[in-house]
Amino acid sequence: MREFPLPVALTARLSPVVVLAAAGWALSSGPAAPADEHNTSHKTSTSSPSAPSTQAVSKSYDSAPAPCGAITTATIKSLVPGAKTAGKEIKSTDSKLRRTCSWNALKGYDYRWLDISYEVMTSDEAAQKEYKERLAEKSGGGDVPGLGDEGYSVVNLTTEDKQQTREGVVIARVSNVLVVTTYNGSDFESKKAPSTSVINTGAIKAAKDAVTALKGSQSQ
Repeated sequence: MREFPLPVALTARLSPVVVLAAAGWALSSGPAAPADEHNTSHKTSTSSPSAPSTQAVSKSYDSAPAPCGAITTATIKSLVPGAKTAGKEIKSTDSKLRRTCSWNALKGYDYRWLDISYEVMTSDEAAQKEYKERLAEKSGGGDVPGLGDEGYSVVNLTTEDKQQTREGVVIARVSNVLVVTTYNGSDFESKKAPSTSVINTGAIKAAKDAVTALKGSQSQ
C-alpha cells in the first residue's frame, strides 16, 4: 500500500501536542455571594450579627467523568475502524473541570477521528449561557431532540490540497456540563470525504454514549 501524506489540517490533529487553553474555553468560578446587610434600626444590645447568606447555585456535577470510558466499544469499532478502543486522554490544565479523550486511525486509505470533551461549568445558568454562545458561532446545523437538556449538531466540509475532510460537531448540555463531540473523516485514495449523513449520524451516536456515561457517573 502506498503512503499518502496527510493534509496539513489532519497532520495537526494527529500531533501529540494539543492546545486546550483556547480563547473562550476558559472556565472560571463565579463571584462570591455577598453577605446579608444588618438591619441597624432594630438592633438591640443582645442581638448578634446575622450569618452570611449563601446564594443558591443550580448544578448537578462537580467534576468531569473519565472520558475514555464514555464511548462503548461497539461505537468505537463502528466509527473509528482500527483504532485502539481504550482511547487516549488528552492532558488538561484542570482535569476536574475539563477532560477529553480521542480515537483516530487510518485503515487502508480511510481516516477517522473522534473525540469527546466534558466541560464542567459553575452552574446550570453558566452552562446555558456558554451553550448559546457556542451555537452563535456556528452556521447551519440544527437541534438534536432528546440529547441531554439541549443538543445541537452541525457538519462542515473543508478542502485542502484537493483533499476533502468532513467534520461533525455535536454540543449537548446536561445540567451544568457541556458534552462536545467531534467526528471527522477523509478518504486518501478518492480524495473525497464521507457523506454528511455518515458523519452526522456517527457524531450523534457518540454524543449519546457520552451523555449516557455522564448521567451514569452521577449515581456512582
